[in-house]
Amino acid sequence: MNPPIIFNFGDSNSDTGGLVAGLGFPVNLPNGRTYFHRSTGRLSDGRLLIDFLCQSLNASFLSPYLDSLGGSRFTNGANFAVVGSSTLPKYVPFSLNIQLMQFLHFKARTLELVTAGFGNFVTDEGLRNALYIIDIGQNDIADSFSKKMSYAQVTKRIPSVILEIENAVKVLYNQGGRKFWIHNTGPLGCLPQKLALVQKKDLDPIGCISDYNSAARIFNEGLRHSCERMRSQFSRATIVYVDIYSIKYDLIANSSKYGFSSPLTACCGSGGPPYNYDIRVTCGRPGYQVCNEGSRYVSWDGIHYTEAANSIIASKVLSMAHSSPSIPFDFFCRN
Repeated sequence: MNPPIIFNFGDSNSDTGGLVAGLGFPVNLPNGRTYFHRSTGRLSDGRLLIDFLCQSLNASFLSPYLDSLGGSRFTNGANFAVVGSSTLPKYVPFSLNIQLMQFLHFKARTLELVTAGFGNFVTDEGLRNALYIIDIGQNDIADSFSKKMSYAQVTKRIPSVILEIENAVKVLYNQGGRKFWIHNTGPLGCLPQKLALVQKKDLDPIGCISDYNSAARIFNEGLRHSCERMRSQFSRATIVYVDIYSIKYDLIANSSKYGFSSPLTACCGSGGPPYNYDIRVTCGRPGYQVCNEGSRYVSWDGIHYTEAANSIIASKVLSMAHSSPSIPFDFFCRN
């Protein structure tokens, strides 16, 4: 087994502290109460999917690239994901393109230090063998809807979002990256935040916003095709596409089977049922209410998932049942 090296690009679904380190933006308790017993900058009560994936390899958690005080030498990789990131607009921090430029700077600087004899940094070989994870796109779709675009306008923007993801893979491939793990986007219309804020909405049988989920599925279909195209284009790469949408939708639709109650209610927020989300009093802001520690909620704060939900999502991701091709996550450390 090679020690795993992972570079992650994404948004709040995988930000392990980048927003807090990079912008000084406060993310306070009760975020982090479950596992870390302090706020780490993750938007959850505990671990995220990326944390469980790292733990499945017995690897330490990924440090945010922007964290100047963590003391990390990034020998196990780095996390470029930042809360709120999208692919477009391309030059607004911390878009996928900017995260990519940060990676290119990181790579050049690291190799400079290695050459100068400052040992114990990721080597060129480490960079070639690393796993590159991309989990982005949710904010592109959400931002389009929140700008009051019509459904047709939202879906029309989707191909340019996918193009940005393709471009990122191409840049990383040309830099020598060969191992890619790409998550599709979850059911946007099932987020309590959206359910609370959207006035006119058609709900599907489980109570989620139909056109939000439909846009997410169109994005996912496009991303799946894009991964197929890239596999033939970048013949020396392994590109795994992971269907996060079906995992999360199943978790919400069959929540009681997994021991969860009220899958469309935020654990931490305000306003009470049905959604417990009020944009004026979000989780951690004065006046918020939070569910009891042991209670089983899917949604943590109306947008992000609880550690309990993330743990189930992670075991489903690791089961390979939702990956194409069906390659085990630890394959990337063995080969």
